Amino acid sequence: MYKNSRESDKEGMKTKPYPSDLTDEQWQVIEPLLPKAKFGGRPRTTDLRRIVNGIMYLVRTGCSWRMLPRDFPPWPTVHDYYRRFRCEGIWEKVHSHLREQVRVEAGRQASPSAAIIDSQSVKTAEKGATVVMMPERRFQAENAILW
Repeated sequence: MYKNSRESDKEGMKTKPYPSDLTDEQWQVIEPLLPKAKFGGRPRTTDLRRIVNGIMYLVRTGCSWRMLPRDFPPWPTVHDYYRRFRCEGIWEKVHSHLREQVRVEAGRQASPSAAIIDSQSVKTAEKGATVVMMPERRFQAENAILW
């Protein structure tokens, strides 16, 4: 569709792609993982690639939805697709596929054979907050309750 330039705008001018835009090769990998337009419903009028590029721009820049540049579809449309993909687990599916692809290209098995769990991430509050406190702080905490 477009490698070095974006779609023509209303005046027929080409605009430069954003650094966050997907290349043709990246789009070919991701496109089959995205849901097709629903049968029997209202036909899709917005290019899905432009929507994904809008999402990628927002994630990369950290701007708010309402500040999405006008080169992309309207922000409510982009937000609706982002939310729908999140709720349906599409982003997890894309992430898993890409992770497996990277692992295979690196000469590893598609899925990891082991996992590491960090035991230091257990919260101390689960053990009983006042029991774990130092004696002086425990005394202050008990007195605060009495007042």
